[in-house]
Amino acid sequence: MHFLDQAKIFLKSGAGGPGAVSFRREKYIEFGGPDGGNGGRGGDVVIVAVPGLNTLIDFRYAQHFKAKRGEHGMGKDRFGAGADDLVIEVPVGTQVLSEDKEEVLVDFTHEGQREVLLEGGMGGRGNASYKSSTNRAPRQHQPGEPGEEMWVWLRLKLLADVGLVGLPNAGKSTFINAVSNAGAKVGDYAFTTLIPKLGVVTHKGREFVLADIPGLIEGAAEGAGIGDRFLGHIERCRVLIHLIDIDGEDPAEAMRIVEEELAAYGQGIEDKPRLVALNKVDLADDELAEAFGDELKAAGADQVFPVSGATGAGIEALLDAVLGYLPDRTMTENPSGDIDQDDFAAEEDRPWSPLG
Repeated sequence: MHFLDQAKIFLKSGAGGPGAVSFRREKYIEFGGPDGGNGGRGGDVVIVAVPGLNTLIDFRYAQHFKAKRGEHGMGKDRFGAGADDLVIEVPVGTQVLSEDKEEVLVDFTHEGQREVLLEGGMGGRGNASYKSSTNRAPRQHQPGEPGEEMWVWLRLKLLADVGLVGLPNAGKSTFINAVSNAGAKVGDYAFTTLIPKLGVVTHKGREFVLADIPGLIEGAAEGAGIGDRFLGHIERCRVLIHLIDIDGEDPAEAMRIVEEELAAYGQGIEDKPRLVALNKVDLADDELAEAFGDELKAAGADQVFPVSGATGAGIEALLDAVLGYLPDRTMTENPSGDIDQDDFAAEEDRPWSPLG
């Protein structure tokens, strides 16, 4: 499945149907009077968040969405039928932005959330509705209100409890494969991860969603490497795991680079709790691991977890620390720390399919 997290689409609600101008015509009824019915209402444009979707790839092939117009009124006081709403399904975590990307119109944070983005036009009045004691044979009618239209951007921010960050080739893919069911691609070269990856971690009877994003390099905020465009997928995380390669040239410098890029991106990511993990300790002795750990603490890390995604060493202690930042329950449908979890019902029995 191809991954797409941004798409620009055109939306238009349906116009109202025109009212009819008609007069009753029957044998032996000389003055039948007006009987033109009203037009029907145009269809609304409705967006709904549904389970089972984790990409906006469908919007690469269809960018224009137009609701149907209402039916026109007819004689014999027949009203036109209203048009069905146009329902657009998006993944949970999708934001609808204005065309200039300056305003978030809707943020879909839980399954089943349904929002009317554009309302259909009202149907026009037929001439029967204009009949009065002083206007017995009206010929006026309304054409029906036009629909609304707009261009919007869809931006997907995956919902995950924990975010995984680090330099390219820090071992993030190996780590997420070791602790979850993600099945991420692993290679002995930088940028093996080109798109965000999700995995469900089960630890001590609890579940949480772990998101791995492409590695950051110095200057990512200015577009270096893959840039920082995928950082939006960890904006909703409760805690970040900063994975650092013990086999790198300078672990403290590696931590500084990533932290500066997170700060440059902003959006509150720089204020999220961090768990610093010194990865690939199986490639070094205990003395070197301890020395590098002291360097990282001197550089600002509160605590350093020596781990190995390849052998599993130290992972249990790290996951124990992660659980301390999560609600004391199984995976919820809205792990965002910015939204009250009690507002939404958990669906623990629903199977979850990670990106892949």
